[in-house]
Amino acid sequence: MEKFNTLSAIACPLGLENVDTDQLIPARFMSRPRSAGYGGFLLHDLRCDETGEPHGRFVLDQRRYLGSRIIVARRNFGTGSSREAAVYALWDYGIRCVIAPSFGGIFEANAAKNGLLTAIVDEAGIADIEHWLEAVPRPQLSVDLEHQTITMNGHRISFAIDPVRRLRLMNGWDDLDFTDRHSADIAEYRARRLKTEPWLYPARRHEPDHG
Repeated sequence: MEKFNTLSAIACPLGLENVDTDQLIPARFMSRPRSAGYGGFLLHDLRCDETGEPHGRFVLDQRRYLGSRIIVARRNFGTGSSREAAVYALWDYGIRCVIAPSFGGIFEANAAKNGLLTAIVDEAGIADIEHWLEAVPRPQLSVDLEHQTITMNGHRISFAIDPVRRLRLMNGWDDLDFTDRHSADIAEYRARRLKTEPWLYPARRHEPDHG
């Protein structure tokens, strides 16, 4: 998994609350393999007409926000089903950070496991960010995960994130990496238990020597 430390990129004000996982990627597109890419289906039914082509009116497709790597949304982003493909769609599109007042719990966990930062900013802060993004051409935000700040035009706003998810993102750790950092302690514990409670461990069977 990619590490996340800082990001300076074009940001798009989505202006929507309760964006659910079925909006992020409709279920009918989830039969394709991940290797084929899900980015083209991000927010498909909001972005596209009946022919499946982008109609160009959706905010993410406006010229000033093309190439966005940051989305600024309203409350309860990623609510709904547990589909991890919602995170895949954002990631494959190029999004590396979503800023919102709150997130769906399962979505937030899936995001952290795939390198996508979910930064929590209160509604007043979101309003300030949206106002600035809408006022300038090709607006950029700078996100600093170590210091948990978002900078726009020299003005800084703090954001919240679960400390364990912050640690995972900063180190690029997946579930195995996160456990492996305790490998020495695990080995020491196992060796100690093997001496004090050997009956807990099944005896090893020796393969017959056919030599």
